[in-house]
Amino acid sequence: MSFNQNPNSELNQSVVIGPREVEVPESLIGEAIEFRNEMMKYSCAIRELKTKLEVLNDELSVRNQRNPIEMIRSRVKKPQSIFEKLKRRGLPVTVESMRENLDDIAGVRVICSFIDDIYDVSRMLARQDDIRVIAIKDYIRSPKVNGYRSYHMILEVPVFFSNCKQYIRAEVQIRTIAMDFWASLDHQLKYKKEMTEEEAAEIGEDLRRCAEVIAGTDWKMLEIRRKIEDREQMKEYDINKGREKVV
Repeated sequence: MSFNQNPNSELNQSVVIGPREVEVPESLIGEAIEFRNEMMKYSCAIRELKTKLEVLNDELSVRNQRNPIEMIRSRVKKPQSIFEKLKRRGLPVTVESMRENLDDIAGVRVICSFIDDIYDVSRMLARQDDIRVIAIKDYIRSPKVNGYRSYHMILEVPVFFSNCKQYIRAEVQIRTIAMDFWASLDHQLKYKKEMTEEEAAEIGEDLRRCAEVIAGTDWKMLEIRRKIEDREQMKEYDINKGREKVV
C-alpha cells in the first residue's frame, strides 16, 4: 500500500531497502558491508512488526466489527539522517554506535480511528511473548509542550535469518487520524523559513491551541461512538428480552 506523504517527512521513504540500494555515508565507507547488512535487518524488523499489526487489526475487526487501524506507515531512517543524529549527540559515527544509541532507525506509524484503539493495539502488541518492550512514552496523557500527542513504543522484535535469530530495535508511533493530521501540518509549517523569533513563538502558540481543539474533537468522537454502541446493545437486549417472553 502506498501513501502520498509530505516530502519533508521522515516517513516518506520506502520500507524495503536492499543491501545494495543503501547509500553509505562517507564516514562509514570502511564499514560499508556491515552498514548495509544492518540496514537490511531494520527493514526486516519493520516487516515483522507490520505483519503483527495486521494480524491484530484482523482480530480486533472481528471482535469489534470494525477496523481499529486505518493505516500503517513505515520507514527506515535515511543514512544521512543517522549520520547527522549521531554527530548532534556527539557520538561516534560507527555501525556499533548506531546500533547501540539510536532507537528509531526502524520506524512504524500506526494510524487508529479512536483513542481507545491506540491503547488496545499497544497492549496487545506489548503482550506478545516474543516482543521486548524497552520504553513507552504516552504523549496522549502527557502531551508535549507544543501540543504534540501520540503513543510511542520502543520495541525489540525477533527476526529469523538463515543461521540465527536476532532482536532488532524499532520505534512504533500510534496515534489517531486527528493527531496525525496535526503532527503532519505542524511538521510542514516548522519547515517554513524566514520567521522572526517573535513570529515563530506566535505561530507555535496558534498550533498548540489547534492541538487542544483537535484533542477535544478526538475525545468527543470517542464519546459519540460509545453512545451509538450503548444504544445498539440496548436494542439487542430488548430484542432478546422480547424473544424470552414469547418462549
